[in-house]
Amino acid sequence: MATASEAREPRVTRDSSNRLLESAVCTTLSYMKTAAVTIRLDPELERQLEQAARRSGRTRSEFVREALRRQLAVAHLEDLRRRIMPFAEAQGYLTDEDVFRDVS
Repeated sequence: MATASEAREPRVTRDSSNRLLESAVCTTLSYMKTAAVTIRLDPELERQLEQAARRSGRTRSEFVREALRRQLAVAHLEDLRRRIMPFAEAQGYLTDEDVFRDVS
């Protein structure tokens, strides 16, 4: 596991009148150079995410990152396919079966 230097910053908690209630320490791991994304999940999707992450032995964040990587790869392939289709159609390749016929 990577060794991380820690930056400690005071975290301030305030009441509804904006008065200081307490002080705490917030730890930031310097090797975690990542962006945070907030998404809203309906209860059923959250339950499915919890179960899938638990079954796979990964955290929810790890599970969502992998799902996002896969979806981005699918989107990239769909984009490539959309851009190449006019060239394929000009050569007579109209379906996947046309491609498989000539490749196999």
